[in-house]
Amino acid sequence: MAIDTGDTAWMLISTGLVMLMTPALGFFEAGLIRSKNALSVLVQTFSGIAILSALWFIVGFTLVFAPSQGGIIGGLNWIFFVDVPINDSLEYATTIPGVTFASFQMMFAVITPLLITGAFAERLKWSSFFIFIIAWSFLVYYPLAHWIWGRGWLADLGVYDFAGGIVIHTSAGLASIAAALILGRRRNFGPDIMVPHNIPLAVLGASLLWIGWFGFNAGSALAAGSLAANTLLVTQIASVTSAMVWLFLSWRRAGKPSTTAVINGAISGLAGVTPAAGFITAQSSFFLGIVLGFASYYGILLIKEHFKIDDALDVSSVHGITGIVGSIAIGLVATTIINPNGPNGLLYGNSIQLAIQALGVAVAAVLAFVGTIAIMKIIDATIGLKVKDEEEEIGLDITQHAERAYVD
Repeated sequence: MAIDTGDTAWMLISTGLVMLMTPALGFFEAGLIRSKNALSVLVQTFSGIAILSALWFIVGFTLVFAPSQGGIIGGLNWIFFVDVPINDSLEYATTIPGVTFASFQMMFAVITPLLITGAFAERLKWSSFFIFIIAWSFLVYYPLAHWIWGRGWLADLGVYDFAGGIVIHTSAGLASIAAALILGRRRNFGPDIMVPHNIPLAVLGASLLWIGWFGFNAGSALAAGSLAANTLLVTQIASVTSAMVWLFLSWRRAGKPSTTAVINGAISGLAGVTPAAGFITAQSSFFLGIVLGFASYYGILLIKEHFKIDDALDVSSVHGITGIVGSIAIGLVATTIINPNGPNGLLYGNSIQLAIQALGVAVAAVLAFVGTIAIMKIIDATIGLKVKDEEEEIGLDITQHAERAYVD
Protein backbone atom coordinates (compact mmCIF):
# COMPACT_ATOMS: atom_id res chain seq x y z
CA MET A 1 0.00 0.00 0.00
CA ALA A 2 1.27 3.49 -0.85
CA ILE A 3 2.31 6.02 1.79
CA ASP A 4 -0.72 8.04 2.89
CA THR A 5 -0.03 11.68 3.73
CA GLY A 6 -3.04 11.89 6.06
CA ASP A 7 -1.96 8.84 8.01
CA THR A 8 1.61 10.12 8.14
CA ALA A 9 0.50 13.50 9.45
CA TRP A 10 -1.63 11.78 12.11
CA MET A 11 1.32 9.67 13.22
CA LEU A 12 3.70 12.62 13.36
CA ILE A 13 1.22 14.45 15.61
CA SER A 14 0.76 11.32 17.74
CA THR A 15 4.52 10.91 18.09
CA GLY A 16 4.83 14.49 19.29
CA LEU A 17 2.04 13.97 21.82
CA VAL A 18 3.69 10.83 23.18
CA MET A 19 7.03 12.66 23.38
CA LEU A 20 5.29 15.21 25.61
CA MET A 21 4.43 12.48 28.12
CA THR A 22 7.93 11.94 29.49
CA PRO A 23 8.53 15.55 30.60
CA ALA A 24 4.94 15.52 31.86
CA LEU A 25 5.76 12.46 33.94
CA GLY A 26 8.61 14.42 35.49
CA PHE A 27 6.33 17.32 36.44
CA PHE A 28 3.72 14.92 37.81
CA GLU A 29 6.24 13.11 40.00
CA ALA A 30 8.14 16.22 41.06
CA GLY A 31 4.98 17.81 42.40
CA LEU A 32 4.01 14.73 44.40
CA ILE A 33 7.27 14.32 46.34
CA ARG A 34 9.14 16.53 48.81
CA SER A 35 10.67 19.78 47.58
CA LYS A 36 14.23 18.67 48.40
CA ASN A 37 13.94 15.90 45.79
CA ALA A 38 11.89 17.64 43.09
CA LEU A 39 14.79 18.17 40.69
CA SER A 40 16.05 14.62 41.09
CA VAL A 41 13.07 13.11 39.26
CA LEU A 42 13.19 15.84 36.62
CA VAL A 43 16.85 15.03 35.98
CA GLN A 44 15.96 11.34 35.71
CA THR A 45 13.13 11.89 33.24
CA PHE A 46 14.89 14.46 31.06
CA SER A 47 18.24 12.64 30.99
CA GLY A 48 16.30 9.43 30.45
CA ILE A 49 14.82 10.86 27.25
CA ALA A 50 18.33 11.41 25.90
CA ILE A 51 19.80 8.10 27.04
CA LEU A 52 16.92 5.87 25.98
CA SER A 53 16.25 7.64 22.66
CA ALA A 54 19.89 7.17 21.65
CA LEU A 55 19.77 3.54 22.78
CA TRP A 56 16.65 2.92 20.70
CA PHE A 57 18.25 4.53 17.64
CA ILE A 58 21.44 2.52 17.99
CA VAL A 59 20.08 -0.94 18.76
CA GLY A 60 16.68 -0.98 20.43
CA PHE A 61 14.47 -0.73 17.36
CA THR A 62 16.22 -3.52 15.54
CA LEU A 63 16.10 -5.84 18.58
CA VAL A 64 12.34 -5.32 18.87
CA PHE A 65 11.09 -5.08 15.29
CA ALA A 66 13.65 -6.61 12.93
CA PRO A 67 12.83 -10.12 11.64
CA SER A 68 12.54 -12.46 14.60
CA GLN A 69 15.29 -14.81 15.65
CA GLY A 70 13.34 -17.84 16.80
CA GLY A 71 10.58 -15.71 18.29
CA ILE A 72 12.93 -14.46 21.03
CA ILE A 73 14.53 -11.24 19.77
CA GLY A 74 14.88 -9.25 16.57
CA GLY A 75 17.92 -9.41 14.33
CA LEU A 76 20.53 -6.70 13.81
CA ASN A 77 19.23 -5.57 10.41
CA TRP A 78 18.41 -2.01 11.47
CA ILE A 79 21.22 -0.89 13.80
CA PHE A 80 21.42 2.94 13.80
CA PHE A 81 18.18 2.84 11.74
CA VAL A 82 20.25 1.71 8.74
CA ASP A 83 17.87 0.58 5.97
CA VAL A 84 14.77 1.70 7.87
CA PRO A 85 12.84 3.16 4.92
CA ILE A 86 12.09 6.87 4.64
CA ASN A 87 10.08 6.70 1.40
CA ASP A 88 8.54 3.32 1.98
CA SER A 89 6.71 1.52 4.78
CA LEU A 90 7.39 -1.45 7.02
CA GLU A 91 4.97 -4.37 7.26
CA TYR A 92 3.92 -3.23 10.75
CA ALA A 93 2.31 -0.06 9.37
CA THR A 94 1.83 -0.07 5.63
CA THR A 95 0.61 3.50 5.05
CA ILE A 96 3.31 5.47 6.87
CA PRO A 97 7.09 5.76 6.36
CA GLY A 98 9.16 3.20 8.21
CA VAL A 99 11.04 5.91 10.09
CA THR A 100 7.74 7.34 11.33
CA PHE A 101 6.78 3.99 12.82
CA ALA A 102 10.25 3.63 14.36
CA SER A 103 10.10 7.12 15.86
CA PHE A 104 6.64 6.53 17.31
CA GLN A 105 7.81 3.33 18.95
CA MET A 106 10.86 5.15 20.32
CA MET A 107 8.59 7.14 22.61
CA PHE A 108 7.24 3.93 24.17
CA ALA A 109 10.74 2.60 24.74
CA VAL A 110 11.68 5.87 26.43
CA ILE A 111 8.80 6.25 28.87
CA THR A 112 8.52 2.63 30.05
CA PRO A 113 11.71 2.39 32.16
CA LEU A 114 11.12 5.94 33.38
CA LEU A 115 7.77 5.01 34.90
CA ILE A 116 9.78 3.09 37.49
CA THR A 117 11.31 6.36 38.72
CA GLY A 118 8.11 6.87 40.71
CA ALA A 119 8.86 3.73 42.72
CA PHE A 120 12.43 4.54 43.72
CA ALA A 121 11.97 8.31 44.04
CA GLU A 122 13.94 10.08 46.80
CA ARG A 123 16.55 7.35 47.42
CA LEU A 124 18.33 6.04 44.28
CA LYS A 125 21.76 7.29 43.23
CA TRP A 126 21.77 8.87 39.77
CA SER A 127 24.72 6.75 38.63
CA SER A 128 22.72 3.65 39.55
CA PHE A 129 19.70 5.03 37.71
CA PHE A 130 21.82 5.51 34.58
CA ILE A 131 22.94 1.88 34.55
CA PHE A 132 19.54 0.56 35.59
CA ILE A 133 17.48 2.03 32.75
CA ILE A 134 19.93 0.76 30.13
CA ALA A 135 20.14 -2.74 31.60
CA TRP A 136 16.37 -2.90 32.11
CA SER A 137 15.75 -1.94 28.49
CA PHE A 138 17.97 -4.78 27.26
CA LEU A 139 16.82 -7.42 29.72
CA VAL A 140 13.11 -6.62 30.04
CA TYR A 141 11.66 -4.09 27.61
CA TYR A 142 13.27 -5.11 24.31
CA PRO A 143 12.56 -8.85 24.66
CA LEU A 144 9.02 -8.36 25.94
CA ALA A 145 8.15 -5.81 23.24
CA HIS A 146 9.51 -8.18 20.60
CA TRP A 147 7.54 -11.14 21.95
CA ILE A 148 4.25 -9.24 21.59
CA TRP A 149 4.70 -6.37 19.13
CA GLY A 150 7.65 -7.68 17.12
CA ARG A 151 5.78 -10.87 16.19
CA GLY A 152 7.62 -13.04 18.68
CA TRP A 153 6.42 -16.14 20.48
CA LEU A 154 3.68 -14.50 22.58
CA ALA A 155 2.19 -12.91 19.47
CA ASP A 156 2.24 -16.32 17.82
CA LEU A 157 0.20 -17.66 20.75
CA GLY A 158 -2.40 -14.91 20.20
CA VAL A 159 -1.56 -12.44 23.00
CA TYR A 160 -2.86 -8.93 22.22
CA ASP A 161 -1.74 -5.59 23.64
CA PHE A 162 -2.95 -2.59 21.70
CA ALA A 163 -0.82 0.18 23.20
CA GLY A 164 1.17 -1.24 26.09
CA GLY A 165 -0.81 -2.64 29.01
CA ILE A 166 1.43 -5.72 29.12
CA VAL A 167 4.58 -4.41 27.46
CA ILE A 168 4.59 -1.10 29.35
CA HIS A 169 2.32 -0.93 32.39
CA THR A 170 2.44 -4.50 33.69
CA SER A 171 6.21 -4.64 33.28
CA ALA A 172 6.81 -1.23 34.89
CA GLY A 173 4.37 -2.00 37.71
CA LEU A 174 6.00 -5.30 38.66
CA ALA A 175 9.45 -3.76 38.28
CA SER A 176 8.36 -1.05 40.70
CA ILE A 177 7.40 -3.55 43.38
CA ALA A 178 10.73 -5.32 42.91
CA ALA A 179 12.66 -2.04 43.06
CA ALA A 180 10.85 -0.92 46.20
CA LEU A 181 11.57 -4.25 47.90
CA ILE A 182 15.27 -4.21 47.01
CA LEU A 183 15.81 -0.56 47.94
CA GLY A 184 13.84 -0.71 51.15
CA ARG A 185 11.78 2.07 52.68
CA ARG A 186 12.69 5.71 52.86
CA ARG A 187 13.77 7.14 56.21
CA ASN A 188 10.81 7.81 58.51
CA PHE A 189 8.49 5.98 56.14
CA GLY A 190 4.92 7.02 56.90
CA PRO A 191 2.35 9.76 56.29
CA ASP A 192 4.76 12.58 57.19
CA ILE A 193 6.96 12.01 54.13
CA MET A 194 4.09 11.38 51.71
CA VAL A 195 2.79 14.96 51.53
CA PRO A 196 3.07 16.45 48.00
CA HIS A 197 5.01 19.70 48.03
CA ASN A 198 3.47 21.23 44.87
CA ILE A 199 0.09 19.88 43.86
CA PRO A 200 -0.43 22.43 41.03
CA LEU A 201 2.79 21.16 39.41
CA ALA A 202 1.49 17.59 39.70
CA VAL A 203 -1.83 18.66 38.14
CA LEU A 204 0.06 20.28 35.27
CA GLY A 205 1.99 17.06 34.73
CA ALA A 206 -1.18 14.97 34.88
CA SER A 207 -2.89 17.28 32.39
CA LEU A 208 -0.05 16.98 29.90
CA LEU A 209 0.03 13.21 30.41
CA TRP A 210 -3.70 13.09 29.68
CA ILE A 211 -3.23 15.04 26.45
CA GLY A 212 -0.26 12.90 25.44
CA TRP A 213 -2.20 9.72 26.11
CA PHE A 214 -4.47 10.42 23.15
CA GLY A 215 -1.40 10.08 20.95
CA PHE A 216 -0.25 7.09 22.98
CA ASN A 217 -3.49 5.14 22.50
CA ALA A 218 -5.20 6.54 19.40
CA GLY A 219 -1.84 6.80 17.65
CA SER A 220 -1.39 3.07 18.12
CA ALA A 221 -4.04 2.59 15.43
CA LEU A 222 -1.14 3.61 13.15
CA ALA A 223 -3.55 5.40 10.82
CA ALA A 224 -6.19 8.11 10.89
CA GLY A 225 -9.70 6.73 10.72
CA SER A 226 -12.51 5.05 12.60
CA LEU A 227 -10.29 2.86 14.81
CA ALA A 228 -8.28 5.86 16.00
CA ALA A 229 -11.51 7.80 16.59
CA ASN A 230 -13.04 5.04 18.72
CA THR A 231 -9.77 4.56 20.59
CA LEU A 232 -9.67 8.24 21.51
CA LEU A 233 -13.24 8.10 22.83
CA VAL A 234 -12.60 4.89 24.77
CA THR A 235 -9.48 6.44 26.32
CA GLN A 236 -11.40 9.47 27.55
CA ILE A 237 -14.35 7.52 28.94
CA ALA A 238 -12.20 5.09 30.94
CA SER A 239 -10.05 7.87 32.38
CA VAL A 240 -12.92 10.09 33.53
CA THR A 241 -14.81 7.13 34.99
CA SER A 242 -11.78 6.03 37.00
CA ALA A 243 -11.21 9.63 38.13
CA MET A 244 -14.77 9.80 39.46
CA VAL A 245 -14.30 6.56 41.39
CA TRP A 246 -11.14 7.91 43.03
CA LEU A 247 -12.84 11.22 43.78
CA PHE A 248 -15.73 9.62 45.63
CA LEU A 249 -13.58 7.05 47.43
CA SER A 250 -11.22 9.75 48.70
CA TRP A 251 -14.19 11.91 49.70
CA ARG A 252 -15.67 9.01 51.64
CA ARG A 253 -12.37 8.18 53.36
CA ALA A 254 -11.14 11.67 54.25
CA GLY A 255 -14.39 13.61 54.38
CA LYS A 256 -13.25 15.94 51.58
CA PRO A 257 -12.63 15.34 47.86
CA SER A 258 -8.93 15.24 47.01
CA THR A 259 -7.09 16.87 44.12
CA THR A 260 -4.39 14.20 44.10
CA ALA A 261 -7.07 11.53 44.08
CA VAL A 262 -8.64 12.94 40.93
CA ILE A 263 -5.38 13.08 39.01
CA ASN A 264 -4.25 9.65 40.19
CA GLY A 265 -7.65 8.25 39.27
CA ALA A 266 -7.43 9.71 35.78
CA ILE A 267 -3.93 8.30 35.25
CA SER A 268 -5.12 4.91 36.52
CA GLY A 269 -7.93 4.90 33.95
CA LEU A 270 -5.60 5.98 31.16
CA ALA A 271 -3.04 3.29 31.99
CA GLY A 272 -5.63 0.57 32.40
CA VAL A 273 -7.51 1.17 29.17
CA THR A 274 -4.28 1.28 27.15
CA PRO A 275 -4.06 -2.43 26.24
CA ALA A 276 -7.75 -2.75 25.39
CA ALA A 277 -8.37 0.66 23.82
CA GLY A 278 -8.22 -0.58 20.24
CA PHE A 279 -10.46 -3.57 20.81
CA ILE A 280 -13.43 -2.51 22.97
CA THR A 281 -16.55 -0.39 22.73
CA ALA A 282 -17.07 2.87 24.59
CA GLN A 283 -19.74 1.17 26.68
CA SER A 284 -17.27 -1.47 27.81
CA SER A 285 -14.69 1.22 28.59
CA PHE A 286 -17.13 2.90 30.98
CA PHE A 287 -17.44 -0.24 33.10
CA LEU A 288 -13.74 -0.98 32.74
CA GLY A 289 -13.01 2.50 34.12
CA ILE A 290 -15.07 1.74 37.22
CA VAL A 291 -13.16 -1.50 37.82
CA LEU A 292 -9.83 0.25 37.22
CA GLY A 293 -10.69 2.97 39.73
CA PHE A 294 -11.55 0.54 42.51
CA ALA A 295 -8.64 -1.81 41.74
CA SER A 296 -5.98 0.89 41.71
CA TYR A 297 -7.32 2.79 44.74
CA TYR A 298 -7.51 -0.26 46.97
CA GLY A 299 -4.30 -1.63 45.46
CA ILE A 300 -2.44 1.32 46.98
CA LEU A 301 -3.99 0.67 50.39
CA LEU A 302 -2.95 -2.97 50.15
CA ILE A 303 0.62 -2.46 48.91
CA LYS A 304 1.63 0.69 50.78
CA GLU A 305 -0.49 0.68 53.94
CA HIS A 306 -0.94 -3.05 54.58
CA PHE A 307 2.31 -4.55 53.26
CA LYS A 308 4.33 -1.35 53.93
CA ILE A 309 6.10 -1.54 50.55
CA ASP A 310 7.52 1.90 49.79
CA ASP A 311 6.60 2.34 46.15
CA ALA A 312 6.90 6.09 46.55
CA LEU A 313 4.41 7.19 43.89
CA ASP A 314 2.36 3.99 43.65
CA VAL A 315 3.49 2.89 40.20
CA SER A 316 2.64 -0.71 41.11
CA SER A 317 -1.04 0.20 41.51
CA VAL A 318 -1.60 3.14 39.18
CA HIS A 319 0.22 1.40 36.31
CA GLY A 320 0.83 -2.22 37.29
CA ILE A 321 -2.55 -3.32 38.63
CA THR A 322 -4.40 -1.31 36.02
CA GLY A 323 -2.23 -2.69 33.21
CA ILE A 324 -3.04 -6.21 34.35
CA VAL A 325 -6.78 -5.51 34.63
CA GLY A 326 -6.93 -3.83 31.21
CA SER A 327 -4.93 -6.62 29.56
CA ILE A 328 -7.19 -9.29 31.03
CA ALA A 329 -10.23 -7.26 29.92
CA ILE A 330 -9.25 -7.96 26.32
CA GLY A 331 -10.05 -11.58 27.00
CA LEU A 332 -13.52 -10.57 28.19
CA VAL A 333 -14.86 -7.69 26.11
CA ALA A 334 -12.69 -7.34 22.99
CA THR A 335 -14.72 -7.47 19.80
CA THR A 336 -13.91 -7.61 16.11
CA ILE A 337 -16.81 -5.22 15.59
CA ILE A 338 -14.38 -2.50 16.71
CA ASN A 339 -11.20 -3.96 15.27
CA PRO A 340 -11.40 -6.73 12.66
CA ASN A 341 -7.68 -7.38 13.17
CA GLY A 342 -8.13 -8.01 16.89
CA PRO A 343 -9.67 -10.84 18.91
CA ASN A 344 -13.10 -11.53 20.30
CA GLY A 345 -13.27 -11.94 24.06
CA LEU A 346 -15.31 -14.29 26.23
CA LEU A 347 -18.47 -12.20 25.99
CA TYR A 348 -18.22 -12.33 22.19
CA GLY A 349 -17.84 -16.10 21.96
CA ASN A 350 -14.07 -16.65 22.34
CA SER A 351 -13.46 -18.30 25.70
CA ILE A 352 -9.80 -19.14 25.10
CA GLN A 353 -8.69 -15.50 24.74
CA LEU A 354 -9.00 -14.92 28.48
CA ALA A 355 -6.44 -17.64 29.23
CA ILE A 356 -4.14 -16.37 26.47
CA GLN A 357 -4.19 -12.85 27.90
CA ALA A 358 -3.54 -14.18 31.39
CA LEU A 359 -0.49 -16.03 30.09
CA GLY A 360 0.87 -12.87 28.49
CA VAL A 361 0.41 -10.94 31.72
CA ALA A 362 2.07 -13.69 33.76
CA VAL A 363 5.10 -13.84 31.47
CA ALA A 364 5.53 -10.05 31.59
CA ALA A 365 5.13 -9.98 35.37
CA VAL A 366 7.72 -12.68 35.98
CA LEU A 367 10.22 -11.24 33.49
CA ALA A 368 9.93 -7.71 34.92
CA PHE A 369 9.98 -8.75 38.57
CA VAL A 370 12.86 -11.22 38.34
CA GLY A 371 14.78 -9.10 35.83
CA THR A 372 14.56 -6.00 38.02
CA ILE A 373 15.73 -7.87 41.10
CA ALA A 374 18.69 -9.31 39.18
CA ILE A 375 19.72 -5.94 37.75
CA MET A 376 19.42 -4.16 41.09
CA LYS A 377 21.30 -6.86 43.00
CA ILE A 378 24.21 -6.61 40.55
CA ILE A 379 24.26 -2.80 40.69
CA ASP A 380 24.10 -2.86 44.48
CA ALA A 381 27.00 -5.31 44.66
CA THR A 382 29.17 -3.13 42.41
CA ILE A 383 28.53 0.60 42.74
CA GLY A 384 25.68 0.58 45.25
CA LEU A 385 22.04 1.53 44.77
CA LYS A 386 20.85 3.74 47.56
CA VAL A 387 22.17 7.10 48.71
CA LYS A 388 23.59 7.31 52.22
CA ASP A 389 21.20 8.07 55.07
CA GLU A 390 22.60 11.57 55.54
CA GLU A 391 22.26 12.25 51.79
CA GLU A 392 18.66 11.09 51.83
CA GLU A 393 18.01 13.39 54.78
CA ILE A 394 19.50 16.40 53.00
CA GLY A 395 17.77 15.55 49.73
CA LEU A 396 18.87 14.27 46.33
CA ASP A 397 18.72 17.66 44.63
CA ILE A 398 21.73 18.88 46.60
CA THR A 399 23.61 15.64 47.19
CA GLN A 400 23.24 14.18 43.68
CA HIS A 401 22.98 17.27 41.47
CA ALA A 402 24.21 20.28 43.50
CA GLU A 403 21.08 22.22 42.59
CA ARG A 404 17.95 23.48 44.31
CA ALA A 405 14.43 23.53 42.92
CA TYR A 406 13.59 26.50 45.11
CA VAL A 407 15.85 29.29 46.40
CA ASP A 408 14.82 31.01 49.62
